[in-house]
Amino acid sequence: MSVEPFPGHGSPRERFGTEMRRLREAAQLSQAAVASRLGCTQTQVSRLEAATRTPSKSDAEKLDRLFGSDDSTYFTGLRQHIVARTGSPIWFMSWVEEIEPNALVLRSWDPLLVPGLLQTESYARHIFSLEPQIKPEEVEEQVEARIRRRRIIDREKPPLVLVLIDAGVLHRPVGGPEVMREQLDYLLELADRPAVSIQVVDPECLPGMMGAFMIAELADGQPDTIHVDSITEGHVTADRNLVISVRKRYEAIRLWAYPERVSLKMIREVRREWT
Repeated sequence: MSVEPFPGHGSPRERFGTEMRRLREAAQLSQAAVASRLGCTQTQVSRLEAATRTPSKSDAEKLDRLFGSDDSTYFTGLRQHIVARTGSPIWFMSWVEEIEPNALVLRSWDPLLVPGLLQTESYARHIFSLEPQIKPEEVEEQVEARIRRRRIIDREKPPLVLVLIDAGVLHRPVGGPEVMREQLDYLLELADRPAVSIQVVDPECLPGMMGAFMIAELADGQPDTIHVDSITEGHVTADRNLVISVRKRYEAIRLWAYPERVSLKMIREVRREWT
């Protein structure tokens, strides 16, 4: 069966769900049968068709193979339109949708800014607003996407989040004193949660100058996955050698971290300086 572009109306997410349901019914397949082929639950298939779930890259690729020809990219293309409207670049969506929400432990290092997962709305908005040639509506999309990521911290059973940040981050002016006070207050609030640990790293820590990264420890024997930042396009991979290399660097940076009690005291002291 070949897939022709479905003209329908509505958002890319709605068109994805409508066309998925149309082709499933044309093939006389139940939602359970499609779920079996996608490797997910019937509920997840129902949510895709109802446009209440963002399809993963894997979902789109399997649907293209199931309902299209060998070179069909209809669902993959629609998914690209969906994620383009979520405020996050396409390469990052695999991390946001598939890795971060399923992590048991998230280890994070950032030498320049408060990590995105812990940013306040005002802090994030100021960062995005300074991007070259960015439009106001694009700024808001980026901010909304960043705030949505924080939901995993607010879950009943959140992942363990272990954060290392360079001491210079506390002093780097982002949006002015009011924004910085709010941001540091939020870090202190998060640090009171049993699932969040924040440690400040001595600015003389040279092993950390290579750039920001995150390490996700996953359940059910899945391999650890890393996300490494770059100025153009970040890198998400479970390649064993790369993961081991990044974990070694994380441990090297952690040797320069102040104990958590000392780190929180430093954050409080710097917070008072932002007047």
